Amino acid sequence: MSSAAPASADFPFQAIVEQSLAGIYVLQDECFQYANATWAALVGYSPEQMLGRHLRHFVPADFLPEVLRLYHLRLASDPPSIRFITRGLHRDGRTVLIEVHGSRMLYRGRPAVAGIGVDVTERLLNEQALQASRASLQDLSAYSQAQLEQQRARYARELHDVLGGMLSSVKMDVTRIQRRADSPALQQISAGLLSLAQDCIDTVRRMSDELRPGVLDHLGLAAALRQALAEFSQRYELVQHVALTFDDALLSPRRATAVYRIVQEALTNIARHAAARRVELKMWTEAGQLRMVLSDDGCGFEPGRVRPRALGLLSMSERARELGGALEIHSEAGVGSRLSLTLPLL
Repeated sequence: MSSAAPASADFPFQAIVEQSLAGIYVLQDECFQYANATWAALVGYSPEQMLGRHLRHFVPADFLPEVLRLYHLRLASDPPSIRFITRGLHRDGRTVLIEVHGSRMLYRGRPAVAGIGVDVTERLLNEQALQASRASLQDLSAYSQAQLEQQRARYARELHDVLGGMLSSVKMDVTRIQRRADSPALQQISAGLLSLAQDCIDTVRRMSDELRPGVLDHLGLAAALRQALAEFSQRYELVQHVALTFDDALLSPRRATAVYRIVQEALTNIARHAAARRVELKMWTEAGQLRMVLSDDGCGFEPGRVRPRALGLLSMSERARELGGALEIHSEAGVGSRLSLTLPLL
């Protein structure tokens, strides 16, 4: 051990300290009185090169006041122990990020600060990169949702206006043929074609509404939800209760679409998994927020055991998040499920 280092009497476990994988140091009078090899290596020095030198040599100038402030707080026992991330100045000029846990102690009869530290530069940079990547993915998701809604609206118009118009023309022509048919065989054929044309028109109308319900654009969210619940309860023979007490004018088209899609996806999940007999939808405004609760009396599930690739639940949560809202799912096996949405009006 270097003659500049403290005697082993000051550190009863000197060998353990020297070989520690964590950096260990002692500061007194704002200067290093001890640094093991690991701590010194964090900033590119040897322990001997650090001894007796002031903190200013190892901390970026713009961060030095903060380091000294925390140092004196520990000396004053306010609090006596602090854990924080400091910026160290490496010998080669780069900045390293060190997580430090320092505490007040007596060293050679005088107040000092001793602590340990680990290099967290790579970890923090990776976390920042991950956060940036996550933000980019969320932006991409929002963009994709907007593009998808535009495509749905366009396809819905094409189906309804173009294909629906063509089928209506076919129906009219078949009607004219039926009027002129002078034999039972032609009457039967034209009647069959007329029925088929009407079925096609109904199918096109249903597909158009599934892509983008016209009632949502023309009559608003409340009317669209009532229609969706009525059709859902009729198709799956469920009892439905709807209580909507909000003003459509308070919701932007984007928010109305998001809420409709969330309810639509939730109803799909109920149809697929719940085996429910009753569905209840409530929606109201409160304190500048839209509140929604959709519940069923189905078989329920354990939320902690939802499949990781449950994309329907992920899609609903992402739609709520994009608009600053929150989605919560409460469920109990054998009792049913409740979906709660909170969404800012603006």
